Amino acid sequence: MSAPQFSVTPGYGPRHLAALHYTQAVRIGDRVEISGQGGWDDDTVFPESLEDEIVQAFDNVERTLATAGATWADVVAMDSFHVPTAADTIGDDHTRVMVEQLRKRMGDRAPIWTQLGVAALGAPGMRVEIRVTAVTGQD
Repeated sequence: MSAPQFSVTPGYGPRHLAALHYTQAVRIGDRVEISGQGGWDDDTVFPESLEDEIVQAFDNVERTLATAGATWADVVAMDSFHVPTAADTIGDDHTRVMVEQLRKRMGDRAPIWTQLGVAALGAPGMRVEIRVTAVTGQD
């Protein structure tokens, strides 16, 4: 088994590492696991629009995967965490954008996906977080 190789996303990653003591990705052989990525910018500021926040979270997943030598084409599993916009469901305003982004970034390939509603996420104002597993096929 290969030794774990940890990586930090350029931009916000070094600040998150210093303040919160975590890295965004680990690669072991051809498997890449990433920590949950929110829709923040490099200053950890969130957009006002939920749609923009979800798109930025997908962009941050892409950046984080790249640090470990992977892409959306390598993703096999995704977990997404959402602060719901409805009392009894996550809400179509979340799901619609998530599906649009999956289709845009993965084409015909569909990962396994678990979508979870939560009461709160790690930062004030944060409404979505995405975590993925990728298999690159290359050690």
